Amino acid sequence: MNPSRRRASAWLSLASLPSLSQAQTAAVSLRVGSLVPKNSLYHQQLLELGESWRAAQGGGAKFTVFTDGSQGGEAELARRMRIGQLQGALLSVVGLREIEPSISALQNLPLLFRNWEEVDFVREKMRPAMEQKFLARGFVVLGWGDAGWVRFFSKAPAFRPDDFKGMKFFAWGSEPEQQAIMKSLGYTPVPLETADILPSIQTGMIEVVPSTPYFALASQVFSTARHMLEINWAPIVGALVVTQKAWDAMSPAGQAALRSAGDKAGVSMRTKARAEVDEAVEAMKKRGLVVNRPSPQQRQEWDELAEKLYPRIRGTMVPADTFDEVFRHLATLRAGKGR
Repeated sequence: MNPSRRRASAWLSLASLPSLSQAQTAAVSLRVGSLVPKNSLYHQQLLELGESWRAAQGGGAKFTVFTDGSQGGEAELARRMRIGQLQGALLSVVGLREIEPSISALQNLPLLFRNWEEVDFVREKMRPAMEQKFLARGFVVLGWGDAGWVRFFSKAPAFRPDDFKGMKFFAWGSEPEQQAIMKSLGYTPVPLETADILPSIQTGMIEVVPSTPYFALASQVFSTARHMLEINWAPIVGALVVTQKAWDAMSPAGQAALRSAGDKAGVSMRTKARAEVDEAVEAMKKRGLVVNRPSPQQRQEWDELAEKLYPRIRGTMVPADTFDEVFRHLATLRAGKGR
């Protein structure tokens, strides 16, 4: 190569360096999907988390939250993350199990957990291994939250398990195992997405909605389903996750800020959500909600139903090894308290 060509080649090489640098420092965008209502406490926590992350990440980083299921149901949110349309999501176990099935042990065991202390104990025992399972599937868990206890909101009063037979239940469209179990016990599940709950209860397509009080109030489900059975059927447990691809694209400072803000948001969500359960019930009672409290005998019937469900859930809705692990942790906690 003659000297003039070598100089031209060198200049071309140098000219390419800025574009490489720009590619490496391109603005990172996080698009986070959720079913939470706009301006709810969960939405506010996500916005605060986003501000902390953007400040640390810098470089024109963008953070967008999609609320009210505008990006689809929870199974759809998991799918959108896999194909890169979303980089993160705030999901309950319904969506998280689409990524890692063993997570269902924290939510799909009815009447097993007696209080939040038990939920927290089991979650923290299982958390390290669970987060590693998510990482192996390409997702980083940033924080764990919950949304209260599931209770049954129905159009007609109901106190006993048999009272609900013949009524049409909302069921998650992505949980065919649950639907099969319900049908085998004489119940009528109607698979839908969250966005379909309110119009479906209004038109009579469904007559019962398993829901947390906070969601029933925020979505106005209680205005049609005016009867609430006061039993803590199961906790709604969730987590904020981002794809590992999005995580790897962040700066170390951005990662550290997001990790810290995610953990802080999880604690805040748990604390505030639990406090607002009773507040939501009181607010709905003022607007016509009827709270139905089962008698001790009726409660015994619910406990007996749960005992029948556990063998059906083990190995179907919840992997057998994770099912057994939850029961071991609870046995340890209760033994230590003499219960």
